[in-house]
Amino acid sequence: MKNIKMFGTMAIAGLLLAGCAGVAHVERDETVNLSNYKSFAWVETKDSSNGEKTKTITLTEQTVRKAVNEELNSEGWKEVRNRPEVLISYDVLVENAVKESTDPVYSRPQNRYYYNPYSRRWSSIYYPSQFLGYDRNQYQTREGTVTITMMDAKTDKVIWQGWTTAEVNNKNLTSKEIQNSVRSIFRKFDVAKT
Repeated sequence: MKNIKMFGTMAIAGLLLAGCAGVAHVERDETVNLSNYKSFAWVETKDSSNGEKTKTITLTEQTVRKAVNEELNSEGWKEVRNRPEVLISYDVLVENAVKESTDPVYSRPQNRYYYNPYSRRWSSIYYPSQFLGYDRNQYQTREGTVTITMMDAKTDKVIWQGWTTAEVNNKNLTSKEIQNSVRSIFRKFDVAKT
């Protein structure tokens, strides 16, 4: 009995965690077999103002790299410094968006009473609610998008790209939101490689 309760609790927790991330989308080069690749390296970032390589790694970059490395290591890929087969880059974007929600509107059900002179009684007629249309609401929100791109190191050709977009509460993505997004993207990595 304890095992059943624990399994039920774990299943519900898993569903809740899976629901935190947005829907992932994946595109890949159909001519490339991803199972032929086993090593990767991260693309060095450059400062846009002077074109020099940046030495500092932000917390966001550390979180993205760690999450992607864990996912790829579980697939049997290794991060290498010399002669990688795949180059990986990422992009994180948080922007304002306008969402619209539509809610159906119904009239209130009501009873009407009338007097029947033949039976000398009061009777009621029930009028059910009726559909009147939709109430449309617009509200401001923030959407965070995480994009992971893989390129063949020899040809610099994009061979795989995955991204997901979800609503966020802050100007920056939290580490948990990044991890959930990366996990959501790499759930489709298996599908893409077959």
